[in-house]
Parts: sequence; C-alpha cells; structure tokens
Amino acid sequence: MSKTVTIGPPKLTRFERARIVGARALQVTLGAPILAPLPAGMNDPIDIAIEELKEGVLPMTVRRTLPEGSFQDIPLIDLLATK
Repeated sequence: MSKTVTIGPPKLTRFERARIVGARALQVTLGAPILAPLPAGMNDPIDIAIEELKEGVLPMTVRRTLPEGSFQDIPLIDLLATK
C-alpha cells in the first residue's frame, strides 16, 4: 500500500463514502462498466455502487485538504483496509 494517512481519520468517513457512492452511481447510470460481480436482479445504480465499494474494486483516490491548503491524496483501497 502507500504511505500512512496523515490528514483525517485512517478510515473512510461517512461523507466520503456518500460522495464516492454518488459519483460511482452517476458513472454507472451513464453507461460505465460494472466492476464487481452482482447478485441476480440488482439493477439500481446506487446499490451497484455500494456493492462495488464493499468489494473494494473502485480505482478512486480521496483528496483530503486542510484549511491552509495542504492536501493528501489517499487511494481508496487504503481507507477501506482499516474498517
């Protein structure tokens, strides 16, 4: 994995989780390929995004910024590993 998380908690916050699920659901709605195996009958984009997040297959990065302007880019997989 990458370096340690120096800004914010070492896990995904509920706000980051909501932002990621919303962004991924929009991508799925617009025709992006599904990255995780899904249960039969699952077709709601939000449910698909949640399932992909649980599986840890999303290649996303979370940017955490401090008020003075410094930031840290953290791979999503690093934040999901510490539940």
